[in-house]
Order: sequence, then C-alpha cells, then structure tokens
Amino acid sequence: PTSTPEATPTPEISAFFKEEFNDSADLWSYFVINGEQEKNELVEEDVPQISVRTENGYLVFEINKNYQYVYVTYDPYTYTDVRVDVRAENRGVNNNNVSIICRYTEKGWYEFNIANNGLYWIYYAEMKPSKQVSYHLLANGGSNKIRMGKDVNEYTAICKGKTLQLFINGFETKTFTENRFVLREGQVGVSVSSFNVLPAHVEFDWIEISQP
Repeated sequence: PTSTPEATPTPEISAFFKEEFNDSADLWSYFVINGEQEKNELVEEDVPQISVRTENGYLVFEINKNYQYVYVTYDPYTYTDVRVDVRAENRGVNNNNVSIICRYTEKGWYEFNIANNGLYWIYYAEMKPSKQVSYHLLANGGSNKIRMGKDVNEYTAICKGKTLQLFINGFETKTFTENRFVLREGQVGVSVSSFNVLPAHVEFDWIEISQP
C-alpha cells in the first residue's frame, strides 16, 4: 500500500484560548502608529528599529525609536463581549505603556493603557480616513498594584455590553459604562508604546481570550 504523506499542521483556530507563543504567531498581525510630535499617524510600511517576534515562548516587542505605538491583533475572530488577560514582563526602561485592545476595527477600538510608572488610561482610539488616530480619553487614574520597573504584571480588560473593566494583578481597578461611542464588536489584541526613553522592551508570556 502507498503511504499518504502527513499534512503539515496548521495553527489551530479558536475563539477562546490561551496563547502561549510556543509556535508561530501566524494568526496575529501587527501595525504601527507613529506618535512623534503627536502625529498619531498609521505607518504603512515596516518601521526600522521595531521588532515584534516570538522567542522562547514569548511575544516580544522591542522598540528603539521614540513615540511608536505598536499593536498586535488576533485576526481570525471578531468578538462582542470578551475578556482578555495578559502576563507581561518589562525588560526595558521604566517608561512605556502596555495596552489591551478590544472591539478593534479599521474605524477604531477601545484601548486599556497601563504605564510602567503606576498610571493607567482608557481610550476610544478613532481611526480617521486620513490614517491619523484620535485618542479620546474615557477614564484614567493611578494604581499601586502596578509592579514598576523590570517586573511582571498581569492585566485584564473586559468589554461586556457597554461596561468596560480594567483589572491590574487581580485587583479591580476601574469599571464604568461607556455611552459615548458604544462600540459593538471587533478584534482583540495588545500593544506596547515607546516614549522619550529607550529601549522599550516588553515580553508577553501569554494572552488569554475568554468569555467575560
């Protein structure tokens, strides 16, 4: 009998799962917003001095250029109500943001920013036809639950109906009703931002997408 060649395994596509980045990240894609001098412009081509890769079971962001906002989204699914948990390790300077995004479309998304210095901001990011992004502040504050410096943090963002929630290391940090923009559905993802001190180097151990 003739043997049938084994099929090359393709990435398993799931709506709810824990991504530990032990294999390829083919189901994830990234884009960059250039925030230099508050331009907030979508960058169409690859930006030198920015590296997004999987390495040793981590999703690694290395940014060696000032004011770059680098986003990675999970492509196969759009979600209405969703919970996203991440475990992120800061390996660079103490001046960067780690973000979780939900309900992402090409028109805009919700963004939960946690800064390494102990502050957080929640935005509606609006993508203009000009490929510029306007960040509309929805909520902000500070948290003593953020582990500053070269340390590991776990963050959770929940988008459920009109309710947005942010948890930092298991502690409920902010819950509010979002009635201004009322995004209904979209993709989820994460982001790392550099500012005026380099390098920004953040490694995600895992990202978990689940039902809220």
